[in-house]
Amino acid sequence: MQEEFIRLSKPLIGLEEKEAVLSVLSNERLGMGNEVKKFENELNSFFGRTTICCINGTAALHLALQAMGIGDQDEVLVQSLTYVASFQAISACGAIPIACDIELESLTIDLKDAKRKLSPKTKAIMPVHFGGDPGRLDEIYSFAQENGLRVIEDAAHAFGSEYKNRKVGSFGDVSCFSFDGIKNITCGEGGCIVTNNREIMSLAREARLLGVENETKHRFSDKRNWQFDVKSQGWRYHMSDIMASIGRKQLEKLKYFAEKRKELAKHYDELFLNSKSINIFKRNYQSIVPHIYSIILPEGTDRSSMRKKLYQDSIETGIHYMPNHQLTLYRGLQIQELKNTDQIYPRLLSIPLHPDLNRKQVEFIANKIHEIIE
Repeated sequence: MQEEFIRLSKPLIGLEEKEAVLSVLSNERLGMGNEVKKFENELNSFFGRTTICCINGTAALHLALQAMGIGDQDEVLVQSLTYVASFQAISACGAIPIACDIELESLTIDLKDAKRKLSPKTKAIMPVHFGGDPGRLDEIYSFAQENGLRVIEDAAHAFGSEYKNRKVGSFGDVSCFSFDGIKNITCGEGGCIVTNNREIMSLAREARLLGVENETKHRFSDKRNWQFDVKSQGWRYHMSDIMASIGRKQLEKLKYFAEKRKELAKHYDELFLNSKSINIFKRNYQSIVPHIYSIILPEGTDRSSMRKKLYQDSIETGIHYMPNHQLTLYRGLQIQELKNTDQIYPRLLSIPLHPDLNRKQVEFIANKIHEIIE
């Protein structure tokens, strides 16, 4: 019997992060300042591109879309099987998220379905890197270029992942990451936008501080700008020094976090590979840093009952994600059925994956799942 409760996901916070936060608290400058500046510079070096930090990954998507000029009644192609944040960021701009199907092999956007939903109003495509997997990025960018579309990569799951030996975020149009409490690295909350497009970065940089011109420059100097101008809609989306201080220490530990996640996902693969009842997603963990690990249950499985039984054995599970086209707010936007999404969603189950997990616990989880199924 497993005595310790095994959480689905959790951060791994050490003394270094706690001391970093205490240092910021002792300075008594808690807003956006020098720590955020340092974190952005470190992320610039990590990606080899310009980065701006903000309050969370949803804000990053919203700012990026707005800076691209995506607005009222514009359409953005995005898979339905994603967290509602992707859809909310689009509709927050006044644009319309067009729900697309997914590829069953990867749970990333089905480009064939996206092509069918292309219209004169389509202005962008938002590929979601589900579980850290970038999917068919080359094909997505070719499709976007052929049709004059912008690409906003929802890379919330993919910090540290690579695509064809290049870091996700180090190339392409615009990539947005999340640093919330359970992501590959965390700031407690937080997110960032990465791009080489100077105009987008300039617009997003000012919009995160209520549209106040040159406010970032003043904040990074620990000053306030009392006489200013505002020329465009902005939001209170900036990151705080407390958050950045945690993120800087987490970034130093990324190599360990990434290798641990890869090791555990590979071990799950070994335990489920020859299963007659459980199907898995065959991802390349040499390049993908997995944020979550989802399995496919046998057709007809009572997922709710199974989750309760696993919880009784001290194993927390999750469901990633409730398809957006089934949500009341977005239900009316869906015209065609999403065959793959509707087929696989009832069978998806996410099981524990985080750097605080060990191989013995992974084996316990896999064994319990097999016991319940069989």
